[in-house]
Amino acid sequence: MSYESGVLYVVATPIGNLEDITDRARRVLAQVDLIAAEDTRHTRRLLTHLGITSKLRSYHDHNEAQMAERVLASLARGENIALVSDAGTPLISDPGFLLVGAARQRGFRVVPVPGANAAICALSASGLPCDRFLFLGFPPRTSAKRRDWLTQVSMESATLIFYESGNRAVSTVADMVSIFGASRHAVLARELTKRFETFLDGTLDSLVERLRHDPEQQLGELVILVEGSRRSDLVAREAEEERVLAILIEALTLKQAATLAARITGGKRNRLYELALRRRKKGESGGD
Repeated sequence: MSYESGVLYVVATPIGNLEDITDRARRVLAQVDLIAAEDTRHTRRLLTHLGITSKLRSYHDHNEAQMAERVLASLARGENIALVSDAGTPLISDPGFLLVGAARQRGFRVVPVPGANAAICALSASGLPCDRFLFLGFPPRTSAKRRDWLTQVSMESATLIFYESGNRAVSTVADMVSIFGASRHAVLARELTKRFETFLDGTLDSLVERLRHDPEQQLGELVILVEGSRRSDLVAREAEEERVLAILIEALTLKQAATLAARITGGKRNRLYELALRRRKKGESGGD
């Protein structure tokens, strides 16, 4: 296998079981001049398992800007660099975007070395629709911001995929119950490809109770998959938006009512304002 000079390889590594690494990834990691790793301790264990002694450098959120320039300088000298995350495919809720973007802008070749990805791994075994999905990464940490964020995708018809740490799983799924509804179907995937791999599926309200009463399910990181909104959900949501708007119109200007109704229900302000205008015109004309 021959290699060019000055190439950045974006290498996927196993998400749990070290045997899942591809032969191509193994060869690349063994032959590059440097491996830029999110956590060198974690990557060192992988390299030791593979018998690889390539040089390691730390590359994470807190030193990304500084290290990106060093990696780019190494590429300019003709060195080959491999970028890896703690587990799975780099840049998917992990550092690397700045480096890959800068490398392309400066004309360096960027080569993906595909492999494991927790989101796709979980989706493939979830039983939820896979023809259309939306990966959203980690939700905001505070409940207020998280609820606002979830509201923005609550009417999305695609399967929704989230990452979450186990210690925030209960509060996050509880917020999903509030925003998506208790009966929305979901799947929780934990310890993927490892010995204690677990898939829990059911309605959101049943899953949050399972999490509350089983501390073991709150360990590590989870992939949370939620079925997309159905047409009946959209009809119910719009009916609630219109109910709130009708109440507010009685005491506020149309713009104020539409803005506040949007904030309360998560609806679109422009749609609600147009609806308010139609209601006023209809009332002024005396139409039935």
